[in-house]
Amino acid sequence: MAAIGRFQKGAEIFYASVVDGEHFRLRGDVFGSPSFDKKPMPFKGVKTLTPVAPSKIIAIGLNYADHAREQNKALPKEPLFWLKAPTSLLADGGKIEIPYPQHRTDYEAELAIVIGRRVRHVTPSSASRYILGYTAAQDISDRTIQNAESQWARAKSFDTFTPLGPYIETKLEPQDLTIQLFQNGQLRQNSNTSQLIFNCAQLVSFVSANITLLPGDVIITGTPSGVGPIASGDRLEVRIQGLTPLVNSVK
Repeated sequence: MAAIGRFQKGAEIFYASVVDGEHFRLRGDVFGSPSFDKKPMPFKGVKTLTPVAPSKIIAIGLNYADHAREQNKALPKEPLFWLKAPTSLLADGGKIEIPYPQHRTDYEAELAIVIGRRVRHVTPSSASRYILGYTAAQDISDRTIQNAESQWARAKSFDTFTPLGPYIETKLEPQDLTIQLFQNGQLRQNSNTSQLIFNCAQLVSFVSANITLLPGDVIITGTPSGVGPIASGDRLEVRIQGLTPLVNSVK
């Protein structure tokens, strides 16, 4: 498998492999040993969904060295994480809704890990066995609320505040990838996953030592430097090397 998407036609939701713009329907369990049709499927009337429907979204904070410098904060000694509501998910092409236009609300480009198998207490050296793949994400953040509260879940869990997708790349090596965010065509964030303080394997290990991870769960791995505010009418594009870009607008 390589790129996998989750789609809907009518009332039916299904997975398909995406190859050169063509879609090959998946048969069986995407988290098991699926097979794919040999002929591409007609795609008219098909809607692209978020690539998974997780039981939980784990967000990692202050996990890029350049972002820590930007915030004038010391590097954390262990990962800082919190839970985001699954109802905050938004598919590629969807519109981010700002609930309080008078508040400052920021973009945050992130690499997302998609868990492929139930996992509890895994070592970093074995963590890759439990990862289905990777996709692009954003951790949209209401800074006014975040700065006023000791817990960050509300500021980051409004509906549409977790754009995710469009596809899961199952053969991606995450250690050295360019990560960028473009706002209305202007480059705002430009870094590399080599700047991660805790890499993907370490994050899966650490989170699984505290919380059982289930197939389809998502870990968003933190954002690099360059975060900034969004406004109605913006077009936001997350580009991560090796992934299909994630594009959303703001209203």
